[in-house]
Amino acid sequence: MTMHRTTRIKITELNPHLMCVLCGGYFIDATTIIECLHSFCKMCIVRYLETSKYCPICDVPVHKTKPLLNIRSDKTLQDIVYKLVPGLFKNEMKRRRDFYADHPSVDATTRSNEDRGEVADEDKRIITDDEIISLSIEFFDHNKAEQTGVAEDQLTKEQVNNKRYLQCPAAMTIMHLRKFLRSKMDIPSTYQVEVMYEDEPLKDYYTLMDIAYIYTWRRNGPLPLKYRVRPSCKKMKMSHLQQEGQNSTGRSAESDSASDKACSPAAVPSTSSSLPSPGTPVQSPHPHISKPVNGASTSAPTRPFPFGKPRKASLNGSSASSG
Repeated sequence: MTMHRTTRIKITELNPHLMCVLCGGYFIDATTIIECLHSFCKMCIVRYLETSKYCPICDVPVHKTKPLLNIRSDKTLQDIVYKLVPGLFKNEMKRRRDFYADHPSVDATTRSNEDRGEVADEDKRIITDDEIISLSIEFFDHNKAEQTGVAEDQLTKEQVNNKRYLQCPAAMTIMHLRKFLRSKMDIPSTYQVEVMYEDEPLKDYYTLMDIAYIYTWRRNGPLPLKYRVRPSCKKMKMSHLQQEGQNSTGRSAESDSASDKACSPAAVPSTSSSLPSPGTPVQSPHPHISKPVNGASTSAPTRPFPFGKPRKASLNGSSASSG
């Protein structure tokens, strides 16, 4: 059986895929050559193609006469770079604002907001490690989650009353949130706490920033999280082993009883007729039923007691066993 192991990758291991070979920095306005799909900074590749018509990496001809026609802006790659490199987007926007402030003669009216550096992190959905994220946490009730229709408004009011709101750093992990919930609600160590997004459990190493990116949180409200409390795996395993032990004990007792019956003389078939004679009193198949005392029967109930030892009932000074 193969186990899936999660490995944390450092940003330095991804640098070869995020950096421009022409300037040695992270991609800014990532641009890709359509012939070979190699990417560079827009300014770097434009300047390079002024003197060359070949790719700087693989020497593939970009275009015979107009190489700028065969390059395309790669917004997806640039978004990945901005999200993976902390602070890169904010620093780039500040650098552009400073440039246009120092050069008022440059006409920036025809430029986009991002070109002028006037896009905030919230608009670009860029989250930094030190950013404070608002989240809501509530108990996950599977039965209530499945109910719809008339009780929907009532469930919404109940969920609002049961919600708790927190403000946490974006770099906080789910493991820290689980520890907070355990200490806040005094949950015993025999139970495990699971934090969920909708109905999907979250990994311990996920940060709030990871969750916001994975589930495309759009900042239109607190990050909605849920939690549930379940018995830990160790406790469930021990109870399962105890149940198996009880079952095996019951099976061994039944086999011993069957073997005793097979070896007893009563188990040997008789050659005479097994039907009793009319003068012979019929014995009850239940040996624990006693004779009537003072006209009252002291027969015990036929069902066994599930817990404890058999009780003894005292009748007129004598004790009659009930099982």
